[in-house]
This record gives sequence, C-alpha cells and structure tokens, in this order.
Amino acid sequence: MPRGGIYLSYEKWLYENYNIQPEEKRWIDGKECFKSGEYVYFTISIDNNEIIYMEQAVVAYYLAEDYYTHMAIPISNNQGEWFTVFQDTQLMVVQGKLSYREITLSDGKLLAEFHQIGNAYGYEPKAISSYGQWKELWIDKVNTLENHLEQRARETPSAYYRLVMDVLPYFIGISENAIQYIRESEQEQRFYEVDQGTIAFRRYTNQLIKPIMWPMELVYDHPSRDISEFLRQHILNKDPGAISSNFLNDYQAIRPLSVFSWRLIYARLLFPIHIFDFLEWNLTSENDDALEQFKQLLQTQSEYEEKLGKFYNQVEVDCDLLQIPVVHWL
Repeated sequence: MPRGGIYLSYEKWLYENYNIQPEEKRWIDGKECFKSGEYVYFTISIDNNEIIYMEQAVVAYYLAEDYYTHMAIPISNNQGEWFTVFQDTQLMVVQGKLSYREITLSDGKLLAEFHQIGNAYGYEPKAISSYGQWKELWIDKVNTLENHLEQRARETPSAYYRLVMDVLPYFIGISENAIQYIRESEQEQRFYEVDQGTIAFRRYTNQLIKPIMWPMELVYDHPSRDISEFLRQHILNKDPGAISSNFLNDYQAIRPLSVFSWRLIYARLLFPIHIFDFLEWNLTSENDDALEQFKQLLQTQSEYEEKLGKFYNQVEVDCDLLQIPVVHWL
C-alpha cells in the first residue's frame, strides 16, 4: 500500500482508475486499507505472479457469490483490466465489505462446512494447489531456508543468527521426520471421499469468523491443512486438550476423518512450520526483538512437542487399533 507523501497521488490514482474516492485510512488484520462508502479497499503488489492472483480471484468470487459475504474480491479497473500500474508497480485492488455476523456454529462445524463448499468447487486450481505435494514442498522449503539462513548468518553474525544456526540442525531433523512420515503415509489406502481437495487457507487462523477474508490467503489443498493449523495454534497457546477434542468432534459430525486424514494431520503438526514462518519473516524484515522472540518460541516448542507426543491419546484415536504409526521420540 503506498504511504506517506505519495498518499494524494495514490488517492488520485484510485479515483482515475477505479472511480474510488477514499474517505479514511483503516488497518484491518494488519493491512492498510482505505474506506469508501460501505467498502474498504486494499492493494496487492503482483510481483509477476499474475496466475496465482487470478486463480485466487476466481475462487474468491465463488465463495463470495453465494456463501461468504465477508469474502473480499479483486475488482477490475475502468478499462476492465485486473492489474493497474502505479509508480512502476503493478497492483490489484481488492474490495471488501466489513461483515459482523452472528456466528452460531462451533469452530469445527464452521470449518467443516467451508470445506464442503470448497470441495464442491468445480475447477481444481493449479498455481495455488498444494494437494498431494507436501513432501516435495517441504523438502524445497527446508533446503531453501537453510541456504538463506547460512548466507545471512555469514553476512550478519549477530546473537540472533548464532542462535538460529545452533538450533537449525534440530529443526531440520524434525522436518526430515515429518517428510518421512508423509512419504510412508502416501501408501495409506484407508481414505474417504472427504480426502479430496478443497479450498483452504495458506495458514488457517479462524478467518471464517473475522470481519473480512482476503483472497490472497486462499489455496487449494487437502482439508487436513486447515485442521492442522487450527490445532497448531491452540497447542502453541497451551490448549489443555479439550478445545482440540471438541473441535475435531464437531468437524467430524459433518466430515468424518479417515485414517489417511489423521496421518496427514499428525505429519503437518510435526513439521515445524511455525518455526520456519518466523525465520522466513525475519529474513525480510527488521525486527529488533527477534532474538528474544525466538528464545520464547524455542521455549514454547518443547511444550508443543510434549503435547504432540500425547496428541492421539488426547483426541481419542486408538493408534494400535487403527495401526497408525507415531514418532516415539516425542
């Protein structure tokens, strides 16, 4: 979002290209938006990823048309084009309508219904799909992140990067466990119709109950992706176990989970994506508190792994009966 001294030129740009007259600036979910009438507008820098944003746009329109009024949608400019140049940067404008709805469903049932709707979507996207690709994507993420961190640690030999390099081999080891677990789970034959791909979120953080859902957060994947990320946040936030059990029971009242789904959930919880997200974010941002935040995250990680070791017991899944393997070092 353009800022500061170029605000007036940006305001003029919005009016000339989209007939939008910004009235006031707002921050929603950490995103800078401009209110105009009953809508808020947010701009995305495309960065040569047009196909990704167009697939997300089509999915967003599908969700917004009949199901989710708080789903923001990209809009075209006055020439009917989706992308418009502003100061040598290609932008897409997203329109959202703040929706404060009364939520009557539980978290589990709300997500299950979303996955039902997403499963009925008639076209499988390609650029935003991770369905069936976790193993390859995780291998690539680990290798790429390791190379970037090693380079940054050489260039910036700070206390933060010294700690990062000390613990990085440990998290690479955990990642290898998760990748091996996925590799073995790919041979699992006990799956249901609900294991088909669906519309999902890059990181599910209860977007379904927020005032606005953003199209750039949409992906296409196995439903266990969102289930795992919901559980991850509750486990990291010292979930006593009851919340996770209730969430899973409510989800399964609509969409029963297969053995294959359980194995994907466990694998994704094992893969330390929350650690990698933090490390990636700090590669591209100036964060003076990175060292202390990372120390806190490492302390939380030991508790997280302890709870993950009890995960199947807490959610009342009999691993022996169902012959589901577990990682015994947890």
